[in-house]
Amino acid sequence: MSLRQATDRPQRFVPTSSRHPVDEVLPTPRLITLGIQHLFIMYAGAVAVPLIVGGALKLPTSTIALLVSADLLTSGIFTVVQSVGISKVFGVRLPVVTGATFTVLTPMIIIAQEYGLQAVYGAMICSGVFGLLIAKPFSMLIRFFPPLVAGTVITIIGLSLIGADVSLIAGSDATAKNYGQVSHIAVAAIVVLLIVVITRAFRGFVGQIAVLLAIVIGTLVAWAMGMTDFSAVSGENWVGFSGFLHFGAPKFEAAAIISMCIVMLVTYTESTADMLAVAEMVDKELTPNDLARGLATDGISAIFGGFMNAFPDTSFAENVGLVGLTKIRSRWVVTVCGCFLIIMGFIPKLGAVVASIPDPVIGGAATVMFAMVAAVGIRTLHKASFEDNHNLLIVAVSLSIGMIPTVAPTFYEKFPQDFQVIFSSGITSTVIVVFILNLVFNHWVRTPQTEGAVDNALRHGAVSIDKETTDKSEA
Repeated sequence: MSLRQATDRPQRFVPTSSRHPVDEVLPTPRLITLGIQHLFIMYAGAVAVPLIVGGALKLPTSTIALLVSADLLTSGIFTVVQSVGISKVFGVRLPVVTGATFTVLTPMIIIAQEYGLQAVYGAMICSGVFGLLIAKPFSMLIRFFPPLVAGTVITIIGLSLIGADVSLIAGSDATAKNYGQVSHIAVAAIVVLLIVVITRAFRGFVGQIAVLLAIVIGTLVAWAMGMTDFSAVSGENWVGFSGFLHFGAPKFEAAAIISMCIVMLVTYTESTADMLAVAEMVDKELTPNDLARGLATDGISAIFGGFMNAFPDTSFAENVGLVGLTKIRSRWVVTVCGCFLIIMGFIPKLGAVVASIPDPVIGGAATVMFAMVAAVGIRTLHKASFEDNHNLLIVAVSLSIGMIPTVAPTFYEKFPQDFQVIFSSGITSTVIVVFILNLVFNHWVRTPQTEGAVDNALRHGAVSIDKETTDKSEA
């Protein structure tokens, strides 16, 4: 048995010093508690996509409930696959939690309205196959993700998603009468304050579950203020599952397939950014092979979702932030989270309990998580060289373009649909821009500073020009 195979499953009897903290198996009570913490922080995002799609298509409530169950099941299965791994083919083997990507919302709704849900799932299956085919070539691009690029992308992940938390706290409709209620903002502020106080005042395990404790206490405060409603729990079934091809055999429409393949490229871009962020937080190198396995898992999730009436998965940034806050690097913690998601996929009543947590409570906790991701991105940028203005310009232009969809969601409204799919995501647009600018300034064009460094290296018998140029860009 190889060392790599040995690390693909729990190693309770191997001395801690002989393995990376990512592979460490914590005591069962701690694993369960920390896994629940990951579950609470991601649940709202996990069920949002089926709820939005179902509402837009005016599906019956019972059908939407089945979509939610299928989505939770898929999310759980592929969270386990990502964290545990399957041979040398699937799973990045990092503490990554997966869930339905928001990138699919607009394309899926348009395809469903034009061709029906069967065409949606047919296109998903094809996009998953496409994803599997390009996972390995796509992963080779990681060599062009030095700290300058990775830090910029990680920063925009956090900054661009804070708006989603604000919607949970204040509401999504600024014209509504109850938008921005002081009571909602106060509850979110209490949750943020609790996370700060518990993290600062307590060390060890209590400090590590600060987010979970803040959510529980925040829910109790919201209950005392009359903001909670658990009536939906009694109305949910104990057992529910959508089944195989609930809407019938998939249909394959060329336009729908092309759109979903573009979505898969966007998903791969976002997943790459999230996996880079997790790797940075747990202090473990993300190799091209690791990334290829992680991306292949996203691809297979789209195929599975196409047959099981779910949605393509991607890594969840809020859980990335939680890893950074708690400093718990064990991948087995998110494996437990995945197991809970699988159970909830079969038992809707449990999901209803978590769904009853008030939005301002989740929004307050998620705000800290996304801000933590942005902070990690800034820390990563510290490793880059800013001796001249070129790298500063790269970061400035990339972040400014990446923030456009956040501050002006309708900015690209008059552009073609395929363009909107790509650039309506601040994360994707930032990745594209920073990737190209880094190539232009640090790889394709040799600046005077770079030439001086190369000449000096050659005089001292250093490496070749190409390698030195690359090293300079990655400094």
